[in-house]
Amino acid sequence: MKSQNKILKKFSSQKGQIAILIDPEKSNKEDTLIRLIRNAEIAEIDYFFIGGSTVTKYDFEKVISILKNNTNIPLIIFPGSAYQISEKADAILYLSLISGRNPEYLIGQHVNSANELFEMDIEIMPTGYILIDGGNKSSVAYVSQTTPIPRDQTNIATKTAIAGVLQGKQIIYFDAGSGAKKTIPIEMIKNIQKLNVPIIVGGGIKKIETINEYKNSGVNVIVLGNHIENNIDFVLDLKNLNKNKI
Repeated sequence: MKSQNKILKKFSSQKGQIAILIDPEKSNKEDTLIRLIRNAEIAEIDYFFIGGSTVTKYDFEKVISILKNNTNIPLIIFPGSAYQISEKADAILYLSLISGRNPEYLIGQHVNSANELFEMDIEIMPTGYILIDGGNKSSVAYVSQTTPIPRDQTNIATKTAIAGVLQGKQIIYFDAGSGAKKTIPIEMIKNIQKLNVPIIVGGGIKKIETINEYKNSGVNVIVLGNHIENNIDFVLDLKNLNKNKI
């Protein structure tokens, strides 16, 4: 286990960084991934996230190998289960689904992978993962059997984030889920600036205007996933955006 906080410091260093989330269940063809990598390098994307709720171990390991063999863009694991770990990655978001009350995703999956992960030379970043209603039934909500926080309940989301930081979480990740119809409300972001931890936001982001709103509201890392799967060339539209981080 790496003691240095290289990726965590990079998360903290700027607002408006961009991560592309790759779900190996949906994106596992080498030619498609190579094209995505080339677009991401042209656009100077900051990170690749990899993981998903229903990914097989075979697809996870296949995709992570393709990425590490073809790019130097930092690779961060976004794990959906205990077997989604790999020493080939640069870091792992050690997610606790603190918006839910299912012990399996608060600590259970972590126990299953603890010994193996502890021995790996990989940066581990304890992350408070908060699922917000995105207007559809997400795979995360279904698999984890948890209920997202309603998008109009900013107070509940804020208190959940505060509780996560008080527990020692180093990052707060607001997610509306894959293919969300609605994105995370800006008000939720503004309410947790005082916590002084990196903020990650994902789910349903399809427009440059939305990315700019999040950047200006203090989001450190903005995650694009489903929209990239459907429109891989949207990555190229981010080139100029990425030169204007704050």
